[in-house]
Amino acid sequence: MKKYFLSLLLPILCVPLLAASLQQAEQSYREGRFAAALGAYEDLLGDYPNDPYLYYNIGNCYFKMGSKGLAVANYYRAFRLAPRDADIRHNLALALADGGERLVPQGVPEILHSAFFWLTAAELKGTLYIVWWLFCLVTIFWLFKHKYGKVVLVVAGLLIVIAAWYGLRYQVDNMPLAVVASPVAELRSGPGANFPASANISQGHLLLLQDSRDNWQEVVVKSQGIEGWINAADLEKI
Repeated sequence: MKKYFLSLLLPILCVPLLAASLQQAEQSYREGRFAAALGAYEDLLGDYPNDPYLYYNIGNCYFKMGSKGLAVANYYRAFRLAPRDADIRHNLALALADGGERLVPQGVPEILHSAFFWLTAAELKGTLYIVWWLFCLVTIFWLFKHKYGKVVLVVAGLLIVIAAWYGLRYQVDNMPLAVVASPVAELRSGPGANFPASANISQGHLLLLQDSRDNWQEVVVKSQGIEGWINAADLEKI
């Protein structure tokens, strides 16, 4: 099981309570009482919604309980918060493959995919700000001193690369995704049970969300490229 960042942020008096909660959750998991471990981790998640390792361990519980779709959703949330973590990446890829999906798109080298997600969205945004201010400083220095023109060009090039990287990551990270959480979801031609079903989508498949109407969601099944409507109760938004 994973360790946590959140204990460093707590007042000293809260640490024993947190440690006891984590110990209880981890002990339940080791003993095979996955539902009890899940409940404990989800209780902690209510107070620490941005801790990637809580999502990771929740994903582990769901995976052990056979809920592969909910496992994928929580591994994906953990991956967005801690994309460099090897265990999170491995378990996400494993859970996606179990549902017929891929973490690394076909034709994309894994090393390139890993590099693209090496920084978190917050780290990438911070890097962009730093390089922007560096560009402003060297440009001002060049305007007044008429020196280091090559440095200005290098920093400008770096700024363009990082800005493009951030723009692409923003699009990817904000893509409206969901996963099939039910054992099987019927893909229908319209938003209602009266429309004919065109396919059965098993749990764990990633979906790109489109339109919504009442309790129905228009989706694109990413791995198959087919479109249709699925009952929202069968989905878990990521």
